[in-house]
Amino acid sequence: MRELPSNIDIHTKESRIALTKMVMRLFDLWDISIADQGALLNRSPTTICRYRNGECFADVKDMHDRVSNLLSIHKSLKILYPYSEDIVYRWTSAKNMEFDSKAPIAVMKQGLDGIISVRDHHEIRLCI
Repeated sequence: MRELPSNIDIHTKESRIALTKMVMRLFDLWDISIADQGALLNRSPTTICRYRNGECFADVKDMHDRVSNLLSIHKSLKILYPYSEDIVYRWTSAKNMEFDSKAPIAVMKQGLDGIISVRDHHEIRLCI
């Protein structure tokens, strides 16, 4: 999965369309349910279906924060496990001792703070 170049203005509709497609693809790779996708983005399953049918993310801070952190988690996983796509894509759904034997997706579904907690876990591991 390719990343958006850092010089992209996420406030343009074209960029948000690309970002929406990228996140929907990530959710497919993570193999998570529509309900979980909605929880991660703080949107209803109906809205997730609209994203999958071509509607793009709104240009709002909460969405930018959620998407940025989700993509950061994915990037960290790709760096930590460069030779195992299976780990990269299954990690979010596997029980993890670091999260009291809960799957990271369960932590992330608690809201933006949960997503940031999982992201911070990876940033710490990348610095070690």
